[in-house]
Amino acid sequence: MSGRTPPETRAAYRRFVPITTRWADNDVYGHVNNVVYYAFFDTAVNSVLIADGALEISKSPVIGLVVETGCRYFRSMAFPDRVTAGIRVAHRGTSSVRYEVGLFRNDEDEAAAQGHFVHVYVDRATQRPVPLPDALRRVLEPLAG
Repeated sequence: MSGRTPPETRAAYRRFVPITTRWADNDVYGHVNNVVYYAFFDTAVNSVLIADGALEISKSPVIGLVVETGCRYFRSMAFPDRVTAGIRVAHRGTSSVRYEVGLFRNDEDEAAAQGHFVHVYVDRATQRPVPLPDALRRVLEPLAG
C-alpha cells in the first residue's frame, strides 16, 4: 500500500455540495456502507445540475445514464459525520461527461473517498445518445478540472 496515490485535497475540486449522513447509512461495522458512497456521488452531481437549471428530473428531454463508476476509499465515515462532496468535470465529450467526486468528512482537507462516474446523455424517449444540451454545457464549464 505504500505506493498508493494519496487522497486529494479540497483544492482539487471546483464546486462543493453538503450531504447529510443518516443513521441508516451506517452498516453493522459502524461506518457508512460502501454502496452509500455511490449515492453520495449521484446526489452531489445531480444537486448541482438541478440547482443550475441543467436538469428537471421529471421533464428534461435529455437525461444522463451512468455507464461507468468507481471509488477509492481512504478512511471511514460514519453517522453523524458531515460530508462535503467536491465535484469536478474531468472529461466532456460529445454526449458524455466524466464527473469526479471527492468526499470530505467534517472539516478534513483530505478526501475520505474519491470516485468517478460517467454519464452518457440520451434522449429520454429513445434512450439514444445525443449531444450535450447548451444548458448542460454552461453548467459544466466552471466545473472543468
